[in-house]
Parts: sequence; structure tokens; C-alpha cells
Amino acid sequence: MDLDISQYINIFVEEAKEHLQNMNEVLLELEKSPSNLGYVNEIFRVAHTIKGMSGTMGFQNMANLTHEMENVLQAARSSEISISGEIIDILFECFDALDTSVNHIVDFGEEDNNTHKPLINRLSELLVENKEVPNNRNSNKEIKMDQYLINALHLARNKGLNAYTIEFTLNESCMLKSARAFIIFNTLETFGDVIYSNPPTEDIEDEKFDLEFSVVLISEYDREEILKELNQISEVDNINLSYIESIDGFPEDDVHLETIENFDKSSTEETKSDRPAQSNLGKIGKTVRVDIDRLDNLMNLVSELIIIKTRMDDLSEKSTGENMTEAIEYLERITTNLHDAVMKVRMVPIERVFNRFPRLVRDLSKELSKEIDLQMSGEETEVDRTVIDEIGDPLIHLIRNSIDHGIELPADRLKVGKPEKGTVILKSYPDGNNVVIEVEDDGRGIERERILKKAIEKGLIDDRESENLSLEDTINLMFLPGFSTSEIVSDVSGRGVGLDVVKSKIESINGSIEVQSIKDKGTKFIIRIPLTLAIIQALLIRLNEEIYAIPLSSVTEIINISEDMIRDVQGQEIVLYRGNTLSILRLKDLLDLEEDKNIEDFVVVVINKGDKQAGLIVDSLIGQQEIVIKGLGKYLNGTRYLSGATILGNGNISLILDVNSLI
Repeated sequence: MDLDISQYINIFVEEAKEHLQNMNEVLLELEKSPSNLGYVNEIFRVAHTIKGMSGTMGFQNMANLTHEMENVLQAARSSEISISGEIIDILFECFDALDTSVNHIVDFGEEDNNTHKPLINRLSELLVENKEVPNNRNSNKEIKMDQYLINALHLARNKGLNAYTIEFTLNESCMLKSARAFIIFNTLETFGDVIYSNPPTEDIEDEKFDLEFSVVLISEYDREEILKELNQISEVDNINLSYIESIDGFPEDDVHLETIENFDKSSTEETKSDRPAQSNLGKIGKTVRVDIDRLDNLMNLVSELIIIKTRMDDLSEKSTGENMTEAIEYLERITTNLHDAVMKVRMVPIERVFNRFPRLVRDLSKELSKEIDLQMSGEETEVDRTVIDEIGDPLIHLIRNSIDHGIELPADRLKVGKPEKGTVILKSYPDGNNVVIEVEDDGRGIERERILKKAIEKGLIDDRESENLSLEDTINLMFLPGFSTSEIVSDVSGRGVGLDVVKSKIESINGSIEVQSIKDKGTKFIIRIPLTLAIIQALLIRLNEEIYAIPLSSVTEIINISEDMIRDVQGQEIVLYRGNTLSILRLKDLLDLEEDKNIEDFVVVVINKGDKQAGLIVDSLIGQQEIVIKGLGKYLNGTRYLSGATILGNGNISLILDVNSLI
């Protein structure tokens, strides 16, 4: 009976993506330190794992490619070839091919038809062209391995642990040698750490051994306890377990030792990189995979609880019963805790987006012949899963824009007194109920004259308008549809797709974007996005008989003004506010509501978007309330000035104002 693998595809995709991301990160480190065998070992481990997973799923093209990658990496591990720029480039191409294959599986549920033959041939040629013959029987790999073993044994002895050599001989009738070895290794790991095996574990997994293999085990357990468990494993003819008495004599190769204190303090890079599993690079974070639909269902349940809590709150105002008050307080505690718990499940570090950019910058640097130093910080900042899914593409476009348009060529940078290597800074940090992401470069900055020239050419403004535009207004022209200063459409900065797409994408998740730029010094894009798109604190206001909600994170303060304080400047109503001019917006006019002309004193809600502010005239304030955001549906989606709706405690619907479209 054929195995139905369809039920395992989701697991395969999740695992494969994690391993590929790990491979990508380690490849970038290997490019910086080609002689570091720890990175080679880690990439080999990932390729070996993906090969096994692919083979099990029947994805033979991926399995064949990773098998050939293994051959090259094994040759590098055994010092038969040296890691070169050419090898690293081909390994990156292999990563891209595997990534494409996984994405095809995501979209279609099956592997694509690409056999990767050109890549496999190039990998085979690398082995022939670059193979070296070791000068003596002690290769660099052997010396490093011996160094690691002796240091590990010394450390074990200092901690009072036992060190054993264990030799196994399997029964000749054993049909699945690797499976039997797997059981042995699992048993050993319940007693301690296996720090060495001969042949290597990869060969044992692939059944590249006869019937015998040996290991070195570090354990706190006595010999008899270990033997008692091992003797219960079937199809094993012989087990020879012995203490390692003389550390300095094991193994008896010509090894030049360094001081053992370095290993004890874990401060030598050589020792740490020989065991990549101990470094952060090879560490795959412990995660709980949950179907997003189930999370959304849980979020909806929380939403209903909050609605009920609000409704009970209304009832409590009409009742004096102590029981009702206590019930509301209890319900409020539960809903608050449940809300926090669910939000923590949905929150993921923004590192999931950031981790793709080192590779992007590396490739663009080569393509454009520019030297770029990418500096990232704040990767641990957490945002809602839905926000993470939406913010990736805008950030890719902004980074490409910075490297293509912002950073100058090395020769041009030297002429203006800058270092040859340009810098792109990507950082994120929490700011109240928002997360701020900044993309900054030290390039040429935004050229005002160039933008105005392009805007006039495209008919966006005329010559007279261009004379009165401030630098801020000029920069905002870049966000108009179809605007681009590129003379030639290229793949790098978006094939002619302008920053208007970036702005639209960010505003679709209730975010905002602003730009700061100094000529010849650089440009900074500042993005503000909400922590979550599901439940927010809001200020409820009344317009005629309708109630509207304004996200509290956008509210600065509430002020009162009179009609005679309002001035009209070029068609825009303003008031003097704290020494500055504040734009006044009459919400009723914007929303086509009937307005009472007899009112002379107004309640004004001051809202902000980045550095911009505006005052909204409202009839009255109702108060602050936690609300559940509901979409407007496909027919009303995109309605100007509105971003969603919520259900109030009395069951009525309140529309949520879109601050980004108001300012």
C-alpha cells in the first residue's frame, strides 16, 4: 500500500523553511570566514537533514541536489578542497533553488519538475577541479577534531564526569543497521553526551559502515548502569565499554595542544565553532506550530467575551446589585488575561522579517558593485502575526531603494569624503501601542530639484506650484502613483513600481510612513505600524446620533475652541495651537453628515500621524473603551476615512475612523 504523504506536507514545509533559513544565515557567516569548519559542518548538517526529509516525502529533485551539496561539503570538511568564493556562490544558488522548490510545494502541494541538473553538474566539477591531497596523515580536520576531543575530555574530568569508549558490533542478520544504530544513540543520549563517533554519525545514518562502530560518551552514570540498558537492545552481538583513563594519551595522534583554560572559559572561537550546535547559528528556536485559523477562532471568542463584558457594563449602570458588579469585575479580569494570553501567542519577533535582508543586501552589493554594511537592531521586537505577513514586501522595496538610489558607488563616495563602504541601518523598537521600523542610509540623500523636475515632466505639478513647495511637500511627491526618478527600469528598485505601493501597503494595516533626508548625508524612512490589528483601545465620539471610534494611539489630547478662533488660509481652516498652526477638520463635512450651523464652541480631538497633527471637530465625547476591530467586508472595504467597525455593548455598530486618511 502506498504511503499517503499529503498529510505530512505542512510539517515538511515548516521544517524545510526553518532549515533553509538556518542555511542562509550560516552561508553568510561562512562567506566572512571561509576557513571556519564549524560553519561548513553546520551547512552539511542542514543539507543532510533536508536530503532525508525530501527523500522520505518523495521529492527526489531536492534530495539529489542536497546529496551533491553533501559531497562538496564533505570534501571541505575533510580538507580535500578549500572553501572559495566560487563554492560559496554556488551554495547560495543551491539555497535559492531549494527555496524555490519549497515555495512550489506550498503553492501546488507537489515538487516542481526542475531536476537542478546544471547545478548538480557544477557541484561535481568543483570536486574534480579543487581536490587537494593532504601533506601528511594529520589533516587540519583531524587536528581540530583531536583538539576538541581532548579539551572536552579535560572539561568532563574537571566536572567530575566519566568518559567512556564504547565499541558496538551488530548481528550479521541485522536488516536495518542505521535504524538499530539510531536506537543505540537514543539510548546513549539518555545517559549523557556522545561527543565522537567512528565512522561519523552521517555515515552511520546512511548505513556507510559494516557492522562495527564506536563512540565516546561523557556521562555521570556508572559503567554498569549504562551496560544494563545497552544489553537490552536486540541485534547487537558485542558491546565493549571501557573507561578512558589517560586523557593526554587519547587519541594518540601528533596533536599540538593549546592551554586548556581557554576551553573551560568557552572563549576560544576555534573550540566553539567545532561544535556549531553550541552556537546560536545552528539553533532552531523552540516553537509551537498552530493553525492560524484556530488562532483566529480563538481571537473571535475573546472578541465575543469583550463585547459581553461591555454589555454587562451597560447593565451595571442600571442596576445596584453587588453581585452584578462583582461578576463584571471577575469577567473583566478573565477577558483581560485571556486577551493578553492570546496576543502573546499571536506575537512573533520581527526577526522573521529581518532575517531575509542580509542575503538581499549581499546580492545587491555584488550586482551593483557597491560595498554595503547592513546594521540591524531590535530584531526581538514583537508584533502581531498578521502585521509580520504584510510588512515584508514594503521593507524589501525600501532597502532596495536605499542601496540602488541612496548609496553612491565607492569611487563617488571617496570624492565627497565618505568611506567606500556605505551603511544601511535597519532597526525596530516599540513605541506605545505601535512598533517603529526605520530604514536609514548614509547615501546622497533626496535631491529636491530632481524630484521637482520629474514631477513636472509627469504633469503632477506645474512650474509655479514647484516654486512654493517645501522640502517635506517635495518628498511627499515620491509617494504619488507612478512617480519614479529612475531613468531605467530595473529589477533592483522595483521595476518602476513607486513608493506609492509601499505607502498603500503600510496604510492598509493602519500604519504610516514618513521620510527625513539631508542632501549628501542620507535618508531615513520611518514606518509606524500597530502592534495588533485585532483589539485596540479607542476613544468613542458622537456625531449627531452616530457613534464613531478613534484609535487611542493616534489621539494626542482634547481641546475646546470657539468659531472666532478658526482662520481660513488658502482653503484650509486652522487655529493657533501652542504657538503652531493646527489644521481643523470638520468630520461632519467629510462624512457627509448634517451639520448644525448655530454651534460656536467646539470639542476638538487632536490626532497625530508621525510629526503631523490635525484637530477633529466632534459633537461630544463618550469615553475610552476597548474595542474589537471588524472588517467592513469586500463591498465596503477601502471606504475613505473608515478602517473598520466594531460592535458596542448595546449591540449597535460603530465605525472606526482611519486617521491615516484624515491627516
